[in-house]
Amino acid sequence: MENKSRDPSIVQSAVARLHADGNVNTISDDVAIEEPLEIRLGNRPFVVTMRTPGHDEELAAGFMITEGIVHSADDFKEIDRCQVSPTPENTIRIRLKKGNDSEAIDSRRYGAVSSSCGVCGKTSLEDLRKSYPTIESRCAIDRKTLLELPDALRAHQAVFDRTGGLHSSGIFDCEGNFLYLREDVGRHNALDKAIGHAALNGEFPLDNHVLVVSGRVSFEIIQKALAARIPIIAAVSAPSSLAISVARECGITLVGFLRSPTMNVYSHPQRISG
Repeated sequence: MENKSRDPSIVQSAVARLHADGNVNTISDDVAIEEPLEIRLGNRPFVVTMRTPGHDEELAAGFMITEGIVHSADDFKEIDRCQVSPTPENTIRIRLKKGNDSEAIDSRRYGAVSSSCGVCGKTSLEDLRKSYPTIESRCAIDRKTLLELPDALRAHQAVFDRTGGLHSSGIFDCEGNFLYLREDVGRHNALDKAIGHAALNGEFPLDNHVLVVSGRVSFEIIQKALAARIPIIAAVSAPSSLAISVARECGITLVGFLRSPTMNVYSHPQRISG
C-alpha cells in the first residue's frame, strides 16, 4: 500500500521489517519517487526521461543545454507544463525562440532515457571536441576546503535524509561556499537540474564553480559539466576510465574518493591549492 506524502518527490510505502530474532513489524517507509517526464518541443514529443518529480523545468532546460541542443537560456522562448497532455504533471513543453528550428532536431537520437545512464554516450567524443573548447578557468580551491565539501553537501540532502535513495549534485563557489543542490534518482538528472537552475536564473555558465556529486563520475557527468563549463568536479566515489580521459583532454579538474583526510586527483591538479 502506497500513499503520496506532501513532498512531490516522496511516496510512503508500507514495509514489513524483519528482525534477526524472528520478529516482524510493519512500518511506513519514505521512498523516492521515480516517474517518467516527457519533454516536448512545441507539441511534438522529443524525449522521455525517468526522474524524481520536482524542478522539472530546470531538468528540461538543463537537458537541452547539456545535450548541446541549445546553448543558453536565451534560446528558450517558454518552458511550461503541457496542458494538452493527459498527464501535464509529467510533461514539460519547450518553445524555442525564432531561429532555433525545433523541427530539425533529431528526436530519434534520444527517445526514452532511463534514470541510470543519461544518454549513454550518444554524443560522440568527436562531437564533444568540436562543440566545446578546453576549459581554461582560473578557479582554484584550497585542498582543506575541498575535503569539507562532502559534509557540506550531505548536510543539504533533505530528500536523501528521508529516503536514502537519491543522488545529488551540489554547486559551490571557488571559496567552498555552498550555493545550491538538486537531488534525483538519476545522477545525470540531478546535474541537469542544477545546471538548469543556473541557466534559468542568470548564473550560467558555471565557469567559476565547483561541482560535488554524491556518487561516481561517469562520462555523462563530465559531458554535462563540460557543456556548463564547470572547471572542478569532485566525487565521493570513483570515476570511470572514460571520465578521466575526457577530463584530462578537456581541461577539467577531476577529484574522486573525496573522503577526509584524502582524495585522488586524476586531472589538472593545479586548481587545488594548499
